[in-house]
Amino acid sequence: MVDITLPDGLPGYLAIPDGDGPWPGVVVLHEAFGLTGDIRRQADRLAAEGYLAFAPDLYSRGPRIRCVQRAFRDLSARRGRTFDDIEAARQALAGRDDCTGKTGVIGFCMGGGFALVAAARYDFDAASVNYGVVPRDAEEALDGACPVVAGYGKKDLLLRGRAAGLDRALTVLDVPHDVKEYPGVGHSFLAEYDAGPVIGVLRRVTGMHHDPEVAADAWRRIFTFFGEHLHNGSTT
Repeated sequence: MVDITLPDGLPGYLAIPDGDGPWPGVVVLHEAFGLTGDIRRQADRLAAEGYLAFAPDLYSRGPRIRCVQRAFRDLSARRGRTFDDIEAARQALAGRDDCTGKTGVIGFCMGGGFALVAAARYDFDAASVNYGVVPRDAEEALDGACPVVAGYGKKDLLLRGRAAGLDRALTVLDVPHDVKEYPGVGHSFLAEYDAGPVIGVLRRVTGMHHDPEVAADAWRRIFTFFGEHLHNGSTT
């Protein structure tokens, strides 16, 4: 597991499985907090399951506050440098000798929103969307999307009703999908944040918390879905 920089200058964290490859690649997209220790651990979790996982630092193109603002602006517009970086990460993974050529994307919170749009825009083979914003024009925005597995919390006041809306859109578009809303949790139920005063305040205000039981089920669904769409039918 190492920090690397892509040829175009995009830095990130690469987690490589044990043993001999090649392996499917997965681009790991971070939350609004950035490339934290939690996101690195999620990449490690993917590597432990046989995926070459790269978590790009989407806040690396200038002063942090400007990068955060740009990321949210790009997500709202569904275009911009952040999406270019996501595609650069996908291409870099797919082109590695230790990658099968199959690629997936997984995102959390802000990253989940990017993963959902990227599922329709780029040549990913599967996408995992975790409490990510769903475009209001979902049927139009997600036309042509790769298979999607998604998880939301019923108590997430920021994304109320989004799971049902996403499920409807993907059904209409005939996109293979597994969308689940967990009744007992809110936002960020997969995250195990590093301790810190800012994150602590946000957790108390928003009700964000890790739920081990729900997280275990969500990861089971993700790995089952990725196993079907990324490990099967490798290009090598």
